[in-house]
Amino acid sequence: MPTNRWLMPLGAVCVHICIGSVYAWSTFNRPMLQLFPDVSWFNPTYATYSTALVLLGLSAAFGGPWVERRGPRVAATAAALFFGSGLLIGGIGLMLLQPVLVFLGMGVIGGIGCGLGYIAPVSTLVKWFPDRRGMATGMAIMGFGGGAFLAGRVNAVLIEAMGVANTVLIMGVVYLVVMLLGARILRRPPAGYAPEGWTPPEQTDEMIATRSVTRNQAIRTPQFYLLWSYLFINVTAGIGILAQASPMVQDLFGKTALEAGTIVSIISLFNAGGRFFWASSSDYLGRRKTYTLFFAAQVALFLLIPGIAARGEWVLFQAALFLVVTMYGGGFATIPAFLADIFGADNVGAIHGATLTAWSAAAVVGPVIITELSKQATAALAPGASRVHIYDSPLQVLAGLLAVGFVLTLLIRPLKK
Repeated sequence: MPTNRWLMPLGAVCVHICIGSVYAWSTFNRPMLQLFPDVSWFNPTYATYSTALVLLGLSAAFGGPWVERRGPRVAATAAALFFGSGLLIGGIGLMLLQPVLVFLGMGVIGGIGCGLGYIAPVSTLVKWFPDRRGMATGMAIMGFGGGAFLAGRVNAVLIEAMGVANTVLIMGVVYLVVMLLGARILRRPPAGYAPEGWTPPEQTDEMIATRSVTRNQAIRTPQFYLLWSYLFINVTAGIGILAQASPMVQDLFGKTALEAGTIVSIISLFNAGGRFFWASSSDYLGRRKTYTLFFAAQVALFLLIPGIAARGEWVLFQAALFLVVTMYGGGFATIPAFLADIFGADNVGAIHGATLTAWSAAAVVGPVIITELSKQATAALAPGASRVHIYDSPLQVLAGLLAVGFVLTLLIRPLKK
């Protein structure tokens, strides 16, 4: 009996909605600091999260070829075992007040699970949906953004009811089961698969490859480094905003921490929605035009936000903020389809994994730019002075970086035959 390809996005979302919970880490910060207030030589609270994000990128890069060899079911099962057991080990560490166990479980083992779980479903959907690559990857990666929204709420309720250690243990079991169910659904399409009633158009876009190359061949091309740069620049700008969203809302508009927290929650919805909307739109616009639009629009928005804030235009500020976040999420969801267009679909999982090192790099650079420059501006303020302009310089720096990205989108060319 033929496999229904529309089941594949369900399996992908089951995996991504679980590993996406890593973006809700901030709900653990204060409860963990209460457990480890005096650990002077090593505090796992912040080191664990940073390590998980770095290992997400590294495990995706180094595990990509293995994922392609073994297939999505084996890879997603491994991801479930790593991620679920990592949380269980971390939860035990929290119960026993052992910071090294927390770091090893939630940071190292859980981070590896995140990386393998991120690329396995995406590369599979690209192969099942050659007619709608952007939409397919958008469905999966939307789950990653949605997972952060759901986990943020569930974590908060469970932590208040039963403490952070029990919360981590419970969620570890839940994520393990859900990811294993998702892994059972995922599988490769048959060789030479094409959807029923669909044939590749005779006159294809010159940017879409007719053959596939290996990861090692891809990383020796200028196209790979251009695509890596697109992802790095887009994520650097977006994650810079996300890292300071709550303080920015409080500083620029005098909102309370609770009001700022509400905005952060809404942001996560636009992050998830943008992943599906922009990736699906790229099937019609083309990947290059989609990224060109991302960079051009964000240059304008980053330059306009300081003036909007200075005039106190709260609604317009929210619209600009939410639009930037949709493009941040959209960049993540569009890049796998872009890679498949340029390098072919056969090894896109391995190539995508190598590209995700841009995420690891941007996760460091983006927050540093906006945090350090805003700190310098704050230090230069006179006592009691308005803080409305402290983000002007970092936003201008990020706008300049986005302008570089715009120029780079004009340089991409089809892979030479």
